[in-house]
Amino acid sequence: MEFVSKSVFETAKIANDFAMKLKPKEEIATIVGLSGELGSGKTTFMKYLAESFGIGETIKSPTFVIEKIYELAKKPFRHLIHIDAYRIEKEIEMINLGWKEIIDDPKNLICVEWPEKIAGIIPEHIMIKFEHVSETERKISIA
Repeated sequence: MEFVSKSVFETAKIANDFAMKLKPKEEIATIVGLSGELGSGKTTFMKYLAESFGIGETIKSPTFVIEKIYELAKKPFRHLIHIDAYRIEKEIEMINLGWKEIIDDPKNLICVEWPEKIAGIIPEHIMIKFEHVSETERKISIA
């Protein structure tokens, strides 16, 4: 599916609609890759996805801490795990942060900004690509 968001409000609606369709898998975490250039809308989308699951705190990209875990009040997932892999240089860094344990829990929803940085260890996942169309418009492709 492809969308062109002309505002933050449209991005919020796309994120909310996406969140409502997500269901846990039986064997492994549900993983969403968020790919696109800097400033293309990945973190904005994450903010509204998190709001859809009842997270009230401000969502910022965890660039320096790599990973932020939120307990979810609204089910069907137990945790939303937001990962920013931008600074990851070797996949072993993610493994050392407990990657295998978090992907093994089907109650986790894991969103990874810059999934291409961990392409060798990320299982099958939903990919959302963000592209600049203009200063205020973003193309959001979900596959």
